[in-house]
Amino acid sequence: MVKPALDSEKLRSKLKLKHLTTRTTLLAHHPHVAKFLTTSVLAGALLLSPGVSPAALPAASAISEASPFNLHQRLVNLLGEVLPREVQPLTVDQETKISQILHDTYGIHASAVLEGNHLNTTYGLIGAEQHLMRYPGDMVPNMAPGRGAWGYFAYSKDQLTPDLVEKERYYVAVQTLYLSDWSARLPYLRDWYKYRKVLVVNPKTGKAVVAVVGDAGPASWTGKHFGGSPEVMEYLHMFDGKQRGPVILFFVDDPGDQIPLGPLEYNLERPPQLTG
Repeated sequence: MVKPALDSEKLRSKLKLKHLTTRTTLLAHHPHVAKFLTTSVLAGALLLSPGVSPAALPAASAISEASPFNLHQRLVNLLGEVLPREVQPLTVDQETKISQILHDTYGIHASAVLEGNHLNTTYGLIGAEQHLMRYPGDMVPNMAPGRGAWGYFAYSKDQLTPDLVEKERYYVAVQTLYLSDWSARLPYLRDWYKYRKVLVVNPKTGKAVVAVVGDAGPASWTGKHFGGSPEVMEYLHMFDGKQRGPVILFFVDDPGDQIPLGPLEYNLERPPQLTG
C-alpha cells in the first residue's frame, strides 16, 4: 500500500498556527511573561548567531518594545482619532478607517460589512451574558436557564467537540431582531449569522477578542447593543460592577476558518516570534 505524500508546507502551517494559538492563550492568562518571552527568544537567537558578541545584544527595555502587548496602546491611540466621543452608529468613512486600523495593527480582515450584511450598529455598549446551555442536561456555573437563539451547540455531551466548546466560551449576542431585513430574509440571515466570526474591540484598552455570534439580543430597552460571554467580558476588562462598556464589533473575513477564537495579542501577518 502506497502511503500518500507528506504535504510538508501544509503541516508546517498547521504547526505554526498551533504554536501561535498556544502562545496567545499563555500570554492572555499570564501577561507578565510577555517581556520574558520576547527578551529570551531574541537574546537566544542572537547568541546563537555567528559573530554576535554579548555586548552587541540590545537592552531588555528595547527588546520589550517588540512585545505584542504594545499593540494595545497603539490601537487605543489610533481609534481615539476616529471614534466619536459618544457611543453612536458610525459613518461609512469611520468604519472604513477603523477596518484599516485593525488590519494594520492585528493583520486581521475585519469590517462592518461582509457579504452585504451589516449590523444595526458596529459601535455600541456590550453587557455581560451568562454561559449558554451546550447540550441537553448541561450544567456549568453561571449558566442561562434556557438555550441560546440557535439552540444547543450539540445534541449530546458525546457530540460536543472542542470546536463547539470554544464557540460557547467566546460567543457574543447581537441584535439580529432589529435588522431591517430580518423578517423578510429570516431563513438566510438566521443561518448566515449562526456562529459568524466577529472581532470585538475595547477602544479604551485596545484589547481585542475573536468570537462568534452565539445568541440574539439584548433587548433595546436595556440600553445595550451587544452581549458577551463571561470569557469575552473578562478579557475585555469589563468584569467590574457595571459589566458593560463601549466596544467595536466587526465581522471577520475568514472563509478558511484559520483564525482561532479567543484573545488576539499579535499581528496575524507578522507573528511576534522568530521562526526558521
